[in-house]
Amino acid sequence: MMEIGFIGLGRMGSGMAANLQRAGHSLTVYNRSPGKDTDLVRAGARRADTFGDACRADVVFTMLSDDRALEDVAYGDAGILTRLRAGAVHISSSTISVELAERLAADHAAVGQRFIAAPVFGRPDAAAAARLAVVAAGAPDAIDEVMALLKSIGQRVFIVSETPKIANLVKLSGNFLIASVIEALGEAMVLVSKAGVDKDQYLNILTSTLFDAPVYRTYGSLIAYEKFEPAGFAAPLGHKDIRLALSAAEALMVPLPLASLLHDRFLRLLANGGEGLDWSAIGGLAARDAGLS
Repeated sequence: MMEIGFIGLGRMGSGMAANLQRAGHSLTVYNRSPGKDTDLVRAGARRADTFGDACRADVVFTMLSDDRALEDVAYGDAGILTRLRAGAVHISSSTISVELAERLAADHAAVGQRFIAAPVFGRPDAAAAARLAVVAAGAPDAIDEVMALLKSIGQRVFIVSETPKIANLVKLSGNFLIASVIEALGEAMVLVSKAGVDKDQYLNILTSTLFDAPVYRTYGSLIAYEKFEPAGFAAPLGHKDIRLALSAAEALMVPLPLASLLHDRFLRLLANGGEGLDWSAIGGLAARDAGLS
């Protein structure tokens, strides 16, 4: 059993923390918005009054929305860098910039702590069922020490590098690919549905032949039935991830023309009131562009 702090109990973090608890670990949890820790506390977790209190552990997980949220938790007088003991491990499962991951790795090392980037692929239902795909990078000794924890939250764990920021680059590239699929699905569905083809039949053709993959089944269904609420992954987060992918690409001198298009699609969605929608709602823009309601 390990002493674990968990910071960030949104729809993803809550499921991940619950699976760590079910695996028998001692959990201290913190969330900025009150009430999201109720079920975990009822099951035996300790509620931290501040995020610094959640850092008195062998390992602290963070699952936060963006760079700013993680910086607020990691830095400052009551942050992870000042409260986590030497030798302990910070596992960041947030989808953050490559630049912040690089900075966190250096700053943790400077105070004798260890940092692992372990972003995940999967929606909230997969988080609750421990069916996430975990992409991890960090020092081998740290990875070995927390491997059982990573296996508790995911069905597969991929170790991609000893350099943490590489895991974040892989995650951003994956989200870029998912957004590309969403946009392409939306355009293809409008093309055939405007000619009278049933969208449900069309989706069945796609997913039972050439595109028999979860990403097509999940997002194809959301687009076909316009199930954009409640948001499993909110549109502003999708916009953020594409922006971070473009930033990483610029640093590496890699043109990403599709990412530039997707950035504009997200901007269009957000400019027209889509802040509360799932990011798959960009797949619904094609219908509007084609004059369909």
